[in-house]
Parts: sequence; structure tokens; C-alpha cells
Amino acid sequence: MKIEFLDDISDGGRFPHADPNQLVRLYDFDSVQAQLLRQRIQTEIIESKKEVDLATLDFIQAINCNLTLQISDTDKGIATTNDNNFFCNLTIEKYKEMVFLIEPFCEKETNGYQWLYDLDTPIDFLFSPGG
Repeated sequence: MKIEFLDDISDGGRFPHADPNQLVRLYDFDSVQAQLLRQRIQTEIIESKKEVDLATLDFIQAINCNLTLQISDTDKGIATTNDNNFFCNLTIEKYKEMVFLIEPFCEKETNGYQWLYDLDTPIDFLFSPGG
């Protein structure tokens, strides 16, 4: 699994459903890696109320950024101050939704994709095994 920040996705309509011009994507993964991520979100964030630094997980390779998943009182989505270190601030309820959205990728290999939250923010969060 790889994590990457794309600064301008408006070129050529590669991501036609993306409203903002920026996104952080988790991609190039199989069902086992999707299961590992889902399990970490469930146990670390939802159950233990801890943050998860994705770059420290041994099954995730950081391409050009780092993303830390944090618990917040309100759903703010992904933000950054330097286009390298990102923070995803969501409520426990949104993380529960995220676990649900990741679930189909844990069952079998798929070519689909999923936006991991639906918020009006400048940076979207894409989960896509094919990129």
C-alpha cells in the first residue's frame, strides 16, 4: 500500500468525481493490506482512541507525504501546513463509516475505488487499489 499527495488532479479528468484539486490517496494494495488498515483504524482509533500515523505502519510506503489519522470533535477532513505532513481530523462516527467503506476491499481484489469521507474540504481522501 502506498500513500501519496496529488496537488493538482484537474488535468485530463483522471478523477472526475473529485471536487477539490488536491487529494491524498492510498493505493496499490491488496485485500490483505486493506484488512490490516481496517483493523488498525478499528482497534487504534475507534476502540483505543489513539491517533494512527500511517507512515509508521510497516505495510504502507510513503511516496511524498505522511498522513496522521486523528480524532476530533468535528469532522474537518484532511489539512496540511506544508504539503508533506497531513492530518485527518474526524469524529469516531466518521472513522466507523471509514471502516465500513474499506470493508468491500477486504473481501476480494477489486478495481474500484472509494472516497473515504464526503466533506466539503480542499483535500479529498481516495482509497483505490489501482491508483
